[in-house]
Amino acid sequence: MGRCRHRVRGHPMTSLYPSADIVDQLNTVGAGDRTLIRSAFGCFPSGVAAVSAITDGYGPAVLIVSSFQVGISMDPPLVLFAVQRTSASWPHLRTTPRLGISVLAATHRDTARRLATRGPDRFEGSDMVTTPTGAHLVRGASLWLETSVHAEVPAGDHDVILLEVHGIATLPDSDPLVWQGSSFRALTQRRREES
Repeated sequence: MGRCRHRVRGHPMTSLYPSADIVDQLNTVGAGDRTLIRSAFGCFPSGVAAVSAITDGYGPAVLIVSSFQVGISMDPPLVLFAVQRTSASWPHLRTTPRLGISVLAATHRDTARRLATRGPDRFEGSDMVTTPTGAHLVRGASLWLETSVHAEVPAGDHDVILLEVHGIATLPDSDPLVWQGSSFRALTQRRREES
């Protein structure tokens, strides 16, 4: 995996090897610094999940999210993700009784790209299954959850969506798909160097 690079007032900075004077390089971030913020946030690797359901009057709808988090609460079991307020799919998904969450595997790179588009053919070629409650799941994912909306919390230009988990299935040996530096990546194991 390559280094995540961005510039702060003309100084190159890497997230792996910050210089000794890092404090001097920190800048106050304002609302207009979208490029810097996006680049900096892109340094954080995260898993990729498909949030999908069969909706009334709209058919299948999906969001590809890199903000998905587990372990928010154990009782009740809660997970979360963030969605832009301008999302065209979320208004359809939020009213469904159940949402399917598929934590995508490294083999889903093309599937994730296709599902993230807005075209009418976004589901074409995707191997998916629908539960009796309408949750839509991607086959071959490392984790599947059947969820419902627990709460929505405003957060700037996004909403944080808390989901209650009603069903779980796992395929733990699958390698995860990762979003980092504005691209999909797969984890690789590093070889230990001999001493």
